[in-house]
Amino acid sequence: MAMTKENILKALTEVHHPGKGDKDLVALGMVHSVECGDKEVKLTLAFPKRRDPLSEYLIGSARAALVRELGNDIEIKVESIIVDEAPKKSNKLDLDLEQLRYVRHIIGIASGKGGVGKSTVAVNLAVALARLGYRVGLADADVYGPSVPTMTGTEDLAPEAVQEDGKDYFLPLKKYGVEWMSVGYFAERGQALIWRGPMACNALKQMILQVKWGELDFLLIDMPPGTGDIHISLVHDIPVEGAVIVTTPQKVALADVEKGVNMFRNPGINKPIFGLVENMAWFTPEEHPDEKYYIFGRDGGARMAEGLGVELLGQIPLVQSIRENGDSGEPAALGSRADSLAFLDIAARLAELLG
Repeated sequence: MAMTKENILKALTEVHHPGKGDKDLVALGMVHSVECGDKEVKLTLAFPKRRDPLSEYLIGSARAALVRELGNDIEIKVESIIVDEAPKKSNKLDLDLEQLRYVRHIIGIASGKGGVGKSTVAVNLAVALARLGYRVGLADADVYGPSVPTMTGTEDLAPEAVQEDGKDYFLPLKKYGVEWMSVGYFAERGQALIWRGPMACNALKQMILQVKWGELDFLLIDMPPGTGDIHISLVHDIPVEGAVIVTTPQKVALADVEKGVNMFRNPGINKPIFGLVENMAWFTPEEHPDEKYYIFGRDGGARMAEGLGVELLGQIPLVQSIRENGDSGEPAALGSRADSLAFLDIAARLAELLG
């Protein structure tokens, strides 16, 4: 596509605002200015004086749309201004902790690396806690791979936007007795979110702080895998009480567990680790429920928990139905098989630890 203002505006019509009747940025008059250079495009979006809870999402989506159309050789800058105020880049996030006032425990579900089933554990732990009678919410902060909508069968739904005291908020979706919120509800299916670190941090904090959670016993935050700026920013700006670490018995996964534990134990963060969950601890064929095959190694998570001085909350077997249930939007914790009971046991142990 040629780098002209007209073509750039056309590309921006693909970016829709879920909270404004799904209208695009151009139709909403949010494109304040477009400046084109030889190898640079500068886009300025205009937001109302009242804080838009999707501002960071829209900025990131606008940048992604331009990258898709213009390619990576063009430097793309997206800034924002507040209408009726002097134009300036809006970097400061108005942290509204009011919506978390009635949440008893905020727990991060983390992992040292990807591919260990962290989101699967987070979703099933939330459902298991709800089955035990607790009021539960889950915020999907895995910005680069939000899977909660698929795992809960809510990918075709969108949270309702409400206004209160001049501020915009979202109402979480409710299913299986759990309140769900995910950045995946606002991204088009298959859309890659091209967000730099600070942009992702601000967007995720908005997705947690500008949600009307109400009274909850537990708010679980499904954090991105690894250890980086997003984790540090979330833990600093959101009153996370502590974390649960998910791993598999594999040596390559366990090598990263210590990094994750040390991040939370760092003096600058200083959050407790409530326990370790060993996922895919063994393989059990569904037709032979009493058989165990330790295809990823045996008791690696248990030994790591002991070495790090943390609680082993439980071991989850590798069962084909866990994957099938996740793909179909029906979490395994809803059932009564061995894997279902393992999630219930972990939920009960976590609730006991926190009181």
